[in-house]
Amino acid sequence: MARIRHYETMFIVKPTLTEEETKAQIDLVKSNIEKNGGTIVATDDMGTRDLAYEIEKNKRGHYYLIFFTAPTESILELERNYRINEAILRFIFIKYESKTEVAQWTAMSAESAKKTTAKATPATEAAAE
Repeated sequence: MARIRHYETMFIVKPTLTEEETKAQIDLVKSNIEKNGGTIVATDDMGTRDLAYEIEKNKRGHYYLIFFTAPTESILELERNYRINEAILRFIFIKYESKTEVAQWTAMSAESAKKTTAKATPATEAAAE
């Protein structure tokens, strides 16, 4: 049986995509994580930001962060999916191993979940009115 580890992934989507296409790319990455045995704990949509340097003639990109747990062998497949997806400019995986790192991961994912909940709350209240 494969060992389940704690991971964080951040990726940058091309800014030339429409909002619906960007959302579709994010959903594709999430479904790939779940398809490969992962469980998404928290997400953080950081929005469109300036890049530190041009990547493929793009000066901006849409940043997205996902905290998840997954078997170790699933990361290779996720990296392969990132590499063949032309809409993703850059990506990174960070593995948390020691007890201290896992505690930090837990705190960061909880903070990210709070942000997501806080963002969703005003929209829910406005929809109720």
